[in-house]
Amino acid sequence: MNKLIRMSALAIGALLFSVSASAQSSLKEAIAADYDANLAALFTHFHANPELSHREFETSKRLAAELRALGYDVTEGVGGTGIVAVLENGLGPTVLVRADMDGLPILENSGLAYASTASQEDIDGKVKPVMHACGHDTHITSLVGTARQMVARRGQWSGTLVLIGQPAEERISGARAMLEDGLYKRFPKPDYALAFHVSAQKPSGRIEVPLGIRASSSDSVDIIVHGVGAHGASPHKGIDPVLVASQIVVSLQSVVSRTIAPQEAGVITVGAIHGGSKHNIISDKVEMQLTVRSNNPEVRTQLLDAIDRVAEGVAISLGVPKKLMPEVIRSKTETTPPTINDRETAMRVRTAIADQMGEGVLLDQPREGMGAEDFAYFITPETGVKGVYFNVGGTPAGDVASAPSHHSPFFKIEPEPVIKMGTEAMVTAAMALFDGD
Repeated sequence: MNKLIRMSALAIGALLFSVSASAQSSLKEAIAADYDANLAALFTHFHANPELSHREFETSKRLAAELRALGYDVTEGVGGTGIVAVLENGLGPTVLVRADMDGLPILENSGLAYASTASQEDIDGKVKPVMHACGHDTHITSLVGTARQMVARRGQWSGTLVLIGQPAEERISGARAMLEDGLYKRFPKPDYALAFHVSAQKPSGRIEVPLGIRASSSDSVDIIVHGVGAHGASPHKGIDPVLVASQIVVSLQSVVSRTIAPQEAGVITVGAIHGGSKHNIISDKVEMQLTVRSNNPEVRTQLLDAIDRVAEGVAISLGVPKKLMPEVIRSKTETTPPTINDRETAMRVRTAIADQMGEGVLLDQPREGMGAEDFAYFITPETGVKGVYFNVGGTPAGDVASAPSHHSPFFKIEPEPVIKMGTEAMVTAAMALFDGD
C-alpha cells in the first residue's frame, strides 16, 4: 500500500511538473508568436514616430486603438494625453500596469534602420528633434503584448486589470496629472501597481526586481540671479550676476558633503546656466537650472532648503542688495518622490518570475545612479497601493560596458528580448497578484 501511495505521489508530482512546464512553454511561445506577428512592427512604428512629453497625441491614439481592439474599455485624454484601459474579469483584486509613452528632445544618431527623423513643437513653443532615447517605445509595445496575453488567459485569473499609457514621464509630471484628473476616482483603484523599465546598462535576458528603493526623488529648481548691468571695463559700476552665479555653483558642491549624513545619498547638479549677451557687457541677470536627487524625504528637504540658503548667502557676501536677492523657484510640476517597491509584493513578483522564467533570470546589482521615476505617485504611502517597479536588461552581456547611456543620441537596445521578456515577466507578475488574493 505504501509503495502504491509513493507511486501515486510521484505520478501526481510528475503531472504537476508537466502542467507547469507546459504553461511556461505556452506563455513563451504565445509571446514569441505575437512578437513576430504584431509586436515587432508595432515597436518599429513607435520608435520611428516618437513624441515629446505632453505631446503624445498620435502615440496615445495608436495605443488606445490597439487596446480597444483587444476588448478593453479604453478612455483617452486622462491627464492630458494619457489613456486608461480596463478589463473587468469577475471578483478579485485590481492590478494596474503602467507604461510611459514619451520621447526626448534629442536628434537620434543610433544608426538604426528605423531611426527617428521626427521633430515636434515642444510645450515651450520651440520645434525640436525627437527620439525614443530611454526605451519607452519598448514599454508601450510590451503593454500591448501584456494586454493580449491577459485577454487570452481570462479563464486563469479573476479581478480587474487596468492598463495605463502614461504621458510625460521624462518631465516627471504625467503620473501626477493623471491622478489629478481622477485616475483613482473615475476608474477602479488598484490594489497593486506594476511597471518595468528597460536598462541599456543591464544584460539582455536578465530581470531585476528591487525589494526596496527603485528610483530616487527628483526636483527641478530654477535660480534667477539678479545683478546691476555695467560696462565690462568698469565692473565696479555694477554687480556682476555671472560672478554671483559662479560662486553659487561652487558653493552648492559642498551641500552634499557637508549638509547631509555621510551614509545618505544626494545629488545637486547644475545642468544649465544662461546669462549675458556680449564680451564687454556685464548683464543684469543669469538663469540657472538644477536637478536635485535624494532617497528619502528628510534628505530631500535638507537639500532643497540648502539651495535657498546658499543662493542668498553668496549674494549677500558679494554685495547684492536685498531687493535683488536671487529667486529660487522649485518646480511644482517637475517633481517626484522616490519610488520604493513594497517588499512583500516584490518578493511575490520575484518568486513568480523565477518559477516561470528560471531562477537564473534574476539579477541583483547595486544602483549606480540616482535616476527618478514619477511612477512613485501611483504608490505613495497615502494611496495604499502596493507597487513593484522592475528592470529588464536591454544590451548583450558582452556590450554592456560600452553601451551608450539612456538619454544619449546613440542610445539603442535589443528590442526583441526586451519586449518578449518584459511581457512574460509582466504577465507572470500580474497573474501572481491576481492569484494571491
